[in-house]
Parts: sequence; structure tokens; C-alpha cells
Amino acid sequence: MALPDPKIIDLVKRSGVLDAAATKKAEDYAVETRSPNLINAFIESGVLSEDQLGTIIAGYYNVPYVALSKESITEDVAHIIPDKVARRQKAIAFARDANGVKVALNDPTNKAIISMVTRKTGQKVTAYYANESEIEGTIQLYEKALQRTIDELLQEYVKQATLYKGDLPIIKVVDELVNASYHDRASDVHIEPEEKTSLIRFRIDGVLQDVLRVPREVHDRIISRIKVLSNLRTDEHLSAQDGKMTARLEEENLDIRVSILPVTQGEKAVLRLLSGHSREYTLTDLGMNAPDLQKVTNAFNRSFGMILSTGPTGSGKTTSIYAILKVLNTREKNIMTIEDPVEYRIQGANQVQVNAKTNLTFANGLRSILRQDPNVIFVGEIRDGETAGIAVNAALTGHLVLSTLHTNDAATAIPRLSDMKVEPFLVASTVNVIIAQRLVRQICPSCKSEEKMAMSEVVKHFPKDLVERYFGNTPEVTVHKGKGCKICRQTGYTGRVGLFEVLEVTKEIRKLISGRADSDVIAQAAIAEGMKTMLDDGLEKVASGVTTMEEVIRVTKVESV
Repeated sequence: MALPDPKIIDLVKRSGVLDAAATKKAEDYAVETRSPNLINAFIESGVLSEDQLGTIIAGYYNVPYVALSKESITEDVAHIIPDKVARRQKAIAFARDANGVKVALNDPTNKAIISMVTRKTGQKVTAYYANESEIEGTIQLYEKALQRTIDELLQEYVKQATLYKGDLPIIKVVDELVNASYHDRASDVHIEPEEKTSLIRFRIDGVLQDVLRVPREVHDRIISRIKVLSNLRTDEHLSAQDGKMTARLEEENLDIRVSILPVTQGEKAVLRLLSGHSREYTLTDLGMNAPDLQKVTNAFNRSFGMILSTGPTGSGKTTSIYAILKVLNTREKNIMTIEDPVEYRIQGANQVQVNAKTNLTFANGLRSILRQDPNVIFVGEIRDGETAGIAVNAALTGHLVLSTLHTNDAATAIPRLSDMKVEPFLVASTVNVIIAQRLVRQICPSCKSEEKMAMSEVVKHFPKDLVERYFGNTPEVTVHKGKGCKICRQTGYTGRVGLFEVLEVTKEIRKLISGRADSDVIAQAAIAEGMKTMLDDGLEKVASGVTTMEEVIRVTKVESV
């Protein structure tokens, strides 16, 4: 089995790669950010690279280390170990010649895999150590295309005289669909009926991508299978239906929200994948810079008050709150949440699902939670004045309250609460910090390249003084883009990162709130005190090669200046 974290930490400290100052820097970083994992702190604080860590672990196993991202692997070699076995065992073959086969493993002591490859190839097998994330990424890159997999499942029926009259392997088709969407990091799967075919699209990194077409005759059977798994009525085709199903994958039991809606060509299904892995991020993983992280840490280290996360739907608000709750989740605290829906199970927390049928609303549920002796309360969303009033009073009476709001930036959260009839002096007394955010796609590291943009083009979309702050006053600015490759599905992007704006409620801001100042005045005061706007954060991430100008423009909707 793979090495436990304490063993890896001990190996790093004994390796001599880090001096005492570097080790202390990582440990201090872990304390400041309350990171639950010192290994992550070694990497995130910049004192240790992934390759250095891999080399240290490989040395313990007495095998070579391989950085798979730097290897050119042929498809026949990558498939020596079947995809499902490779994922389960965290192993992939990456080279083969007259001297034998080279296999990268996260656990080089796994004799079963080595024996299997030896029997299959009849050659000598050399074990290498590789990081788990690199193995998973490489497996995904070389997995058989979903279209080919589905076509093969249906192909045996093509020879029949009357196509699709027999029993189709729909169970396997749906299983493959869910499995592929999970490993492609999709948040949603759209199954859309068309006149002659059924189009299946995945929402990956916030953008829908066409991934598969199946014959129109198969569409209704896929929808029926999804209805069966979701306990929905299979004989109802003219009404909208909502349900939930669970897919048992190698990695986790995946909860999936299902929505079926009749459209002109038939029934459309949308599956929302509620993966626990998508919520296992720290705020640093999400892209929050050190000064903003310190403001948020100061806020959640207090035993009372309110932390608000704001932004439109799909901007990562709940993920940020979960990252905070993960830090706060200790046995000494009673964490209570009320959510609609409960998207991710937090071990040790008491989570309540809103249920309109039983009148368990946010407001009623929050009242009941206050009688449950909570330390920390998470309200999934403040939607009305009643919920806002109860949440504010909870924050006033010694509870730490976290919640989300739909506003465009941090400062407008304050008048939004006022619109809900919360008195400004109560807002000023309770709110500790407001986090506004958006999600931008990250440039794919495998096809990342530099290019020049004319300053005259950039300033059409961004204030000139802001551009000069990060790029200087030059006729051209250097930016990065992804050319498009197999790893990123020719999009130029893999994964997403947050753009943040963290408004700390200081004494000066409290005075402005109590004085009913409008959001523009509050925002300007916060900027004067050092608040970095989302636009600032976006341009900084463009300058450092994390994302592109187009992405920042897309999510912030900057007007011409």
C-alpha cells in the first residue's frame, strides 16, 4: 500500500533536501493556513517541488522515480494494464523495449501488478515510483475514447436485420457514460434528444463540450434506465421529474442529481455529479493569495460573527465554504449545516436537507439548529429577510455563521442584506469578512505557450493603470495561452482556479455601513485599505501565466474603458 502521510513527512525531513529554515517555513505556512496536511504545505509554500518529493519517496522504495508528464508513451504500451485495473491499482506501463517493460506505480511493492504484466508480456518488468496525480492524469489521457467504447457496445447489434429490436446493453452504456464524465471532471452531463441522434455533452471547467452521439433509438432507453436508477416514473413522459441516484465507482460512491424535462424532440436529462473529490480543496488550492487567505483565516478563527461568500451560480461559493468548514471541523466543535441540497457529506458535521414538503425551510431549519447547541452554522444560502434576520442574530449571540449570497461583488452584499430588512448597525456588528469570487479556466500546462498582445488591445478591456501595474508601460504585453492538445481536449485549458475579492470589515468599513454608505463608497474605502479586486486578482493571474485575458473578461464582464 502507499506510504502514510506521517511516514512521508519523516522521509522529507530526514532527506536533507530541506534545511531547517525551509522546513520551518512549511510548518509555519501549515499553521497560518491551518492546513491539515504538512505534505501539501511543503509543496504550496514552495520549499519542495513535486519531482523532489517523488524522488525522496522513490529512494525509500529503492526504485527510480519517473515524471510521467515528461514521458512520451505509445498507446499500445499504455494499455498493457487495462484501464479499470490501472485506476484501481494506481499503475501504468510507460515504456517497452527489448530489455523489458517499465511500469510506474504509486506503490512499487505491488507484486500482483508486476506479476500480471510479466505474464501478459513475457518480459522483465522494472518498477518505477510516480506520484498518484500523475498516474491518474496519464491513465485519463490514454483511456479509450467514450464514443469508441459506446460504439463497440452497440456494434454487435448492428448486424441484426432489425436494428435495436433486441435487448441493448443500456446498463453498460449508462455506466460508461457516468464513469467517463467523472474521470473527465465534468460537473454536469446533458443528454439531449435531436431529430436523428441523441447528443451527449459534458460541462467541463464550466463550459459545455460535445462528447458523444448515439442513435436516436437508443436515447429513450438511456432515459428509461436513468429513471429506474433515480426511482422516477418510467411511464411519465410529459412532466418534469427530479430525482437522485448513486453510482458506485472505483474511487467513491458518487451521488448524482437527476432532472428530466420534456422538450420538443423528447425528454432531456441533466445529471449533476456531486463528487466529494471536487470539495476536497484548500483555499490555497482554489487560488486565494496569501494576504486574502490571512483575512479569511482571521475571520474564521473568531468564535462568532459572519462570513459571507458571494457570486453568481457556479462561481464556487459553496466549495470555498466547504474548504473553511474542513479546517474548522474538529471534535471540540458542533458544526451544523442547512443546505439545499446537501452536496457533500462532511464527516463529523450535522447536515440538514431543506424539504419544502415538510416546511423545513432555511428559516425554520435555522431556528431548530439554534436549539442544537451549535458552534459553527452553515446556511446554504440567504434567500429572504427571515433567514437573514435569524442568521444575523445567531452571529450576534456567539455563533460563527457562514453563508452564501448572490451578488456581483463583495461590497454589494451589504446593501443586499439591507434590502432584506437587516438593520445596517446589525450588519456592521456581525459580518467579519465578505468573499466575492468567480472561476476561470487554467491554461493547460502541456500545451502552454507565450504570445504577445498589443497594449492598445488590452486597454480596451481593462483600466490602463491596472494593466501597467502588472505588465509595465510597454507597447506589447507578454501573455500565455494553451495551443490545444489531447490532454485538454484541444481547448487549451485544464481545471479552474478562483478570482477572489476579500472585503474585511474593519473599523472604518463598520462606520460606513452604519452610516448607510452605498456600495461604491464602501468598495473604494476597502481598496484604499488594501483590498484587491477580482479584476486585480485576474490580471495578476494572467501576468503569472495561470489563465488568459479572455477568461478574465468572460467571467468579470469588464466593460470597455
